[in-house]
Amino acid sequence: MLHAAVLLPFLAAFFIPLIYRGVKQVHLGWVVLVVPIILFGYFLSFINGVLQGVHTLKTFEWIPSLGVNISFYIDGLGLFFALLITGIGSLVVLYSIYYLNKAEKLGHFYVYLLLFMGAMLGVVLSDNLFVLYTFWELTSISSFLLIGYWYQREKSTSGALKSMMITVFGGLAMLGGFLLMADITGTSSIRGIIENAGLIVESPLFPFILVMVLLGAFTKSAQFPFHTWLPDAMEAPTPVSAFLHSATMVKAGIYLVARLSLVFAGTDLFFLIVSGFGLLTLCWGSYMAVRQTDLKAILAYSTISQLGMIMAMLGFGTEIAVLAAVFHILNHATFKGSLFMVAGIIDHETGTRDIRRLGGLFTFMPITATLAFFGTFSMAGFPLPFLNGFLSKEMFFESSLHFEDASTIVEAVSPFFPYLAVGGSIFTFVYSIMLFFRTFTGKQRDKLSKQPHEAPIGMLLSPIVLVLLIIVIAFVPNLFGNALLSPMVDSITGEAITTHIKFWHGLDTIALYMSLAVLILGTAFYLTRTKWARSYDVIPGKLSAATAYDGIINGLINGSKRVTNVYMTGSLRHYMIYILIFFIALVGITLGATGGFKIAFDDLAPIAVPEVLIAIVMAVAAIGTIFMKNRIAAILVLGIVGYGLSLLFVFFRAPDLALTQLIVETVTVALFLLCFYHLPDFSKEKLPKRTNVVNWIISISVGVLVTMIGIASHSTKLFEPISDYFIKNSYKLGGGDNIVNVILVDFRGLDTMLEILVLGLAALGIFTMIKLRPGKKEGND
Repeated sequence: MLHAAVLLPFLAAFFIPLIYRGVKQVHLGWVVLVVPIILFGYFLSFINGVLQGVHTLKTFEWIPSLGVNISFYIDGLGLFFALLITGIGSLVVLYSIYYLNKAEKLGHFYVYLLLFMGAMLGVVLSDNLFVLYTFWELTSISSFLLIGYWYQREKSTSGALKSMMITVFGGLAMLGGFLLMADITGTSSIRGIIENAGLIVESPLFPFILVMVLLGAFTKSAQFPFHTWLPDAMEAPTPVSAFLHSATMVKAGIYLVARLSLVFAGTDLFFLIVSGFGLLTLCWGSYMAVRQTDLKAILAYSTISQLGMIMAMLGFGTEIAVLAAVFHILNHATFKGSLFMVAGIIDHETGTRDIRRLGGLFTFMPITATLAFFGTFSMAGFPLPFLNGFLSKEMFFESSLHFEDASTIVEAVSPFFPYLAVGGSIFTFVYSIMLFFRTFTGKQRDKLSKQPHEAPIGMLLSPIVLVLLIIVIAFVPNLFGNALLSPMVDSITGEAITTHIKFWHGLDTIALYMSLAVLILGTAFYLTRTKWARSYDVIPGKLSAATAYDGIINGLINGSKRVTNVYMTGSLRHYMIYILIFFIALVGITLGATGGFKIAFDDLAPIAVPEVLIAIVMAVAAIGTIFMKNRIAAILVLGIVGYGLSLLFVFFRAPDLALTQLIVETVTVALFLLCFYHLPDFSKEKLPKRTNVVNWIISISVGVLVTMIGIASHSTKLFEPISDYFIKNSYKLGGGDNIVNVILVDFRGLDTMLEILVLGLAALGIFTMIKLRPGKKEGND
């Protein structure tokens, strides 16, 4: 059943194109909404079991010979993220029904959305590293499609490409770390790797493994300096931003760090990298958010900042820090999801998201403004008892103060952490207040393309639900803490805890004074923002992660163009020279360095007079083609070599190869004859002496090298030949008398199928190029 739950979004995506044609009168979203609701209800049924310590594991054998099985595992951490994906997913689909017009390509949108939902479920529930990686990359592909949904816009396509480039780069690095972890522990099961965590930590490759895995997590969760893709991804439709960039995809890296904390946590390197980059991301993201004028851009940098805050707490590794991290994951999904939807409502109902043009919207959109109030002030960590953001922010401050049993290096750097936490939170307060007051209060600053008015109730339902969750979580945090957060902390740290979250901790706590400092300094910074805004001309000035990314990509493109222009001369002769020289150098050096050339005369088939005569004829024909001056004669004489080879196959009792060679040679000769007019005229062709010398040297070198390879392949026996296995088992396992056919169809069936697939794709490509060739008239086949 668990496998079916993960598979359900993919199956639904497969049938969406068929359903779309039959529901033209109804918004397709109503049909799609059923899928996340069913999944959310299904995953809710696991809560009681997880609370009692019952973890569910379902395994389907995929590649048992390599120990790679499709195993899905539900514990506190996996269950929480599954509920987050399906719960927020349900609200996003409901929101999209009213946000997206039926004139849009809804079939495409919901296919991509369901693919992403299924991929995310696969990531958070997989117990196998390589299955997790497969779903991980599928999230990159599906998010690329969602970000580029409005592909007519250049910004959408460039944003989608940037997100793909950065996240796939990180994913490939992560795969390298996964391979090393599996090799060291002897298992690709995540649970098995956690049980053998000591082998990884003690390995000399541990620093490399950690960095590779964290590259995958940092790129996916937009940590500095890989955060640049997230603001550009805001060109996606708002439902995509609310789903991918606030609640799910960007938290995949958070999930990965949390899941592997039992492997890496406790080491100084993990602490320094994760906490350091987390705090840097928190401060940089919040600082840059104040600079933005687009609502979604503010929320994008806000998301970067909040992800850095969560990552830092996971890096701290203490019990209170991990609890604060998972609590803030929940809180962030509620207030940031609602704010993205509010931003979409404002754009939908006013025609702009630019806060320089907005203002005074509280009068026209009171419900939207109220929802924004709860979202922004919760994000700011404002000390009100009905805002859940304040609770997790206080826990963050508290966690930055205490590091029990710390090493020397941790003790040396940890005193700076509270100051960084406060600094990042000050700017968080500034952009939160700026977002609300500059949008909903004051006077309208510019004439808008639409007369502002309240959104329809259907569009308001989803953010209303999220805002209600903000309030409910704030009033009864321990209800959620005991049901969801405690099992999560258990999965991350391996220690069961009982949550005790409260609003008031007394006057004698440092965290309270840190919050007061944020409140006072944040207000002062907001009121004086026009005076210190010039600081952005210095930091970052002309330097930014986006500029660095563009410089790297443009440098690679320009560099590749220059290199390509050197060797892409348009001459087939030049291309063949490059290929053959590389072949001679690589294979020749390898044979010489390894002593791979050997000559052995044992186990040779007897050679009779007919074989010798055929070989002589083939050799004479091959040499004769060099001196032919007539094109047709050269083609026919060259054909003698191929047909002679077919006869040799017959004599050596390989009729299948003989038939294949006959067919190939006949087709080749026929094709040469059909295009002989375009071949060079040998009788008139006079090549320079230098060209002839190069041709002779390369030809003789290739001929000698190939001969040596043929001799060495027979003479070198590094292991028992596999032919003995095929001879013994072709009939017994494959049920066929023809060994070659059994090898192709059974023993190498997958290889044969992929070869057929490649040929089919090539045929489709050729057909497409013919149909779309320039100058082709419509209707002319």
